[in-house]
Amino acid sequence: MSERKQIGVISLGVMGQRMLARLAEHARMRAVVAWDPNPAAVAEVRKRFPELRIAATAADVIATPALACVYIASPPSSHLAYAHQGFDAGLAVFSEKPLTVDFAEGRKAIARIEAERQRNGVNFSLATSPGLAAMQAAIADGSIGKPERVEIELAFDQWPRAWQADAGRWLAERAEGGFSREVLSHFVFVLQRALGQSKVEQAKPDYPADGVGAERALTARLKAGGIPVTVAARVAGELPDFNRMTLIGSAGALEIHDWFGLRRRSKDGDWIAAGTPQVNRLAGQSGQLDQLVAMIEGRAHTLPDFAEALAVQETIEAVLQGC
Repeated sequence: MSERKQIGVISLGVMGQRMLARLAEHARMRAVVAWDPNPAAVAEVRKRFPELRIAATAADVIATPALACVYIASPPSSHLAYAHQGFDAGLAVFSEKPLTVDFAEGRKAIARIEAERQRNGVNFSLATSPGLAAMQAAIADGSIGKPERVEIELAFDQWPRAWQADAGRWLAERAEGGFSREVLSHFVFVLQRALGQSKVEQAKPDYPADGVGAERALTARLKAGGIPVTVAARVAGELPDFNRMTLIGSAGALEIHDWFGLRRRSKDGDWIAAGTPQVNRLAGQSGQLDQLVAMIEGRAHTLPDFAEALAVQETIEAVLQGC
């Protein structure tokens, strides 16, 4: 077996710690160094991953000898700066999303990547999911007929969600946070990967009166590949995290739900599940790390790159501006 790729992790919040756990179980990669400015997060990681070296700074993570890739899980405003430092060091870069809300800087980064052939990817978890694969197949083979429309629905009992309580104030604020950037973006990614770039026709975000808080509700109409798309999302209801994306065709429908759940509706109206959300999640997450290895090694892969992530963010920001 090839030697395991050494990964550095910047930021040890929920996403950083989840990635550490996943890397610990992968045969081709291992996390060797990490950094976070929060002493409580560092203390938690020391208990869970005692073999991991904690660096003094993010720059020390990137400068670690024999490192193959840096995973960036910090707040969005820092993603591109750390990415450039990683590219400067000759590393592959895997970043959390949103990549950036600064489109000019995003385009500069993409121009650099293209000129220097830098290895890059962004963590849209549905990129390697059975749901996206099934949707692409259904469009290609016509098994649900001609695509007619897409419906995306999201609801949260609170925002940020309970498990994000320690992520920082930015997640609840309009400047960088909100459920559209954090959650809706995953489904817009699926939409655009399957059907093509979206155009926002109408959007109505509902913001709190304080001028600081992130959106509380959102309705929108888009078109992707000529197909009408409706979006309805809100912070209300009893479920911590409800999500559903349905592609409706002339002879059936396909639905991604609860992140990794997947079911198909036949022409007679019966819904048939394909796997379970838990099994599909494991398959998607394992596939993602396999694709990350391919990206690190400079091979073809299916991870979204910075350019695709910026295209998703352009749609999200257009929705948040309203029209």
